[in-house]
Amino acid sequence: MKIEYRQAVIEDAEVLIDIYNSAYYDDYLRYGYCPGYGITKEGMEDSIRVFSKYIIMCDDMPVGCVSSKQVKTGVYEVANLCIIPEYQGKGIGTQAIQFFKTILDDWKILTLVTPLDKEQNVKFYTEKCGFRIESTERDGDVELARFVMER
Repeated sequence: MKIEYRQAVIEDAEVLIDIYNSAYYDDYLRYGYCPGYGITKEGMEDSIRVFSKYIIMCDDMPVGCVSSKQVKTGVYEVANLCIIPEYQGKGIGTQAIQFFKTILDDWKILTLVTPLDKEQNVKFYTEKCGFRIESTERDGDVELARFVMER
């Protein structure tokens, strides 16, 4: 299994929409909405312009995405990490976090949010990636955990 990362460009919008819709479909069903599901082409193009976004390739096939945005000097929000279901549980997400830590050479703090009741996500970020839960917040009816990793 050969994993590579390719920086997303505007022309990748439809590929990214397919990845997001596949990866976030279960969340959409579970919560009734999901900010990563059902994004329009224009919305994805805007997202590509705003976020540092990489397509995760496995054996030359797009299987996921990881993106971030600098909040302030040395502080980055991991805005999205998604892997299509058929490729989850294979270490690709862990490798993607490691990849980001190498390309964001000035990072001091990485932060992200994910639903607190998604135990698999919580375990992934804390046990496999080294984040800790700093706080909780709400997005409508969904309780989110804010994760932080410090260098």
